Amino acid sequence: MKRSLLMLMAALFAVSLLSGCNTIRGAGQDIERGGEAIQDASD
Repeated sequence: MKRSLLMLMAALFAVSLLSGCNTIRGAGQDIERGGEAIQDASD
């Protein structure tokens, strides 16, 4: 019982890390696009 609970917790933790990476990557891309728009407006 304890082993299956530990495996379930490890799987949930891994999934949350992977989804978090995609979220951070998307936020970085959005910030980059915003910076490019500001640069284009200043030119």
